[in-house]
Amino acid sequence: MADCAFAYSPAAMSPVLSGATIWLLDSRTIAAAQLHRYVSWLGPAEAARYARFARPLRQRQFLLGRAMLRVAMGELLQLPAKSVVLEERAGQAPLLLSPAPGAQFSISHSGHWVACALSATTRLGLDIELRDPGRDVLALAGQAFGAAVAAELQGLPEAARLALFYRRWSEAEARYKLGVAAASCVAVAHAELSIVLCSAAPLAQAPALVVPGLVPD
Repeated sequence: MADCAFAYSPAAMSPVLSGATIWLLDSRTIAAAQLHRYVSWLGPAEAARYARFARPLRQRQFLLGRAMLRVAMGELLQLPAKSVVLEERAGQAPLLLSPAPGAQFSISHSGHWVACALSATTRLGLDIELRDPGRDVLALAGQAFGAAVAAELQGLPEAARLALFYRRWSEAEARYKLGVAAASCVAVAHAELSIVLCSAAPLAQAPALVVPGLVPD
């Protein structure tokens, strides 16, 4: 696409028509000099929010999340990314105003990773979490899920304990973002991240994972 610096695989996009696609971006692959082009895609309310972020990492996450959503939505709808219009909503996910309000999406970020999930058929809730082996997951599990879950985790080897904790955490976040009863919640394998996608309707197949990279401007 001429109007963006994200590369994609057309073959990987086809499952979005009958299920869901997750776009996952390592923000470290985007040069700072390229960010200004994505700022120009933001609507007035989005631009105002972008300017208010005090932390550079959070500001970058926000901008690249909105840019990647527009690129992915443009591919879904066969339109230029910058023509996708979003409405900023305080404390909520943005609302798709144009060109097709029926398309569904969910955005998530953790550390240097940014992700968005899209579907033409069902509501989505996506969560990604960077697994941190230094966190006291037993204490967190006790607070978030109760003593029974903490006890279950304590009986596992360290690697399995970390994986299961983040799987449960990501699913809880994804269900919350979905906002309705989940028909399915799917974990997607990744070396660094816990990724869970929940959907209001059953997915016809496992979500495709698209990892965009850079192409020359």
